[in-house]
Amino acid sequence: MIYLSHKPAAPLNRCVRVLWYARIPQTERRLERMLPTGCVQVILNLARDFLIDYPDREPARLTPPSLIVGARSVYEIVDTSDMADLIGIVFEPGGFAPSAADSADLFSNRNISLEDVWGAQARVLRDRLRQIPSPLARLEQLEGFLRLRFGGLIRRNRMVDFALERFGRAPGMSTVREVAKSTGWSERRFSQVFREEVGFSPKVWTRIQRFQRAVSQLHAGMDLPWAELAMECGYYDQSHFANEFRAFSGIDATTYCALRTQWANHVMAG
Repeated sequence: MIYLSHKPAAPLNRCVRVLWYARIPQTERRLERMLPTGCVQVILNLARDFLIDYPDREPARLTPPSLIVGARSVYEIVDTSDMADLIGIVFEPGGFAPSAADSADLFSNRNISLEDVWGAQARVLRDRLRQIPSPLARLEQLEGFLRLRFGGLIRRNRMVDFALERFGRAPGMSTVREVAKSTGWSERRFSQVFREEVGFSPKVWTRIQRFQRAVSQLHAGMDLPWAELAMECGYYDQSHFANEFRAFSGIDATTYCALRTQWANHVMAG
């Protein structure tokens, strides 16, 4: 097994959180539940000319080998056989829209062919990556492509960045109304711009980040009573925590702990 991650250099790092590469050529095929993070990803399958998708309550179907995986507010099912040779991009919140020349919320909870957005260059990029044998060289090639294609488009909305920073301190502690007031915008205008840049409304975004805080604690093996963990992560009470955790993951926290994998947001589907 090979797994590498790489933080791109400035200014690309303002929009891209991490580039990653995975090679697990002889993995036992199984299904995993991938939990929502609220971040947009791009993934390219370098081993075969398709990816496997499991739409909600539908049989598996084949999709194009290069996809934009929009920011998600619900879990999805992934097939570990796709990780035989896979490379990807995780965008920072608010960092994807410039590369798509469109609003981020148009991609949320959807998987869209990369060629439909980036055109023929998406196919050229994948072909080049497949010709490179070294994992590190593949990541360098991917970073170089992004810098060449999008370096001049990098921009951040300062008000959205301010809101992300406020919400990131402690999800649930800062209300949307308070943050909107701090930006000088109306709550309606603030929510619209935030949704277009990040992919979700501020209320949904803070719920996802609160959920992610709980996932991180559980994956790290924090031994806290559920009620205490709930308060630590910004929930009103244990019941609120339990309902929200199941809403985003489809399972309860006890099941997550029993089925977690080496990656915090991957859980065996059971």
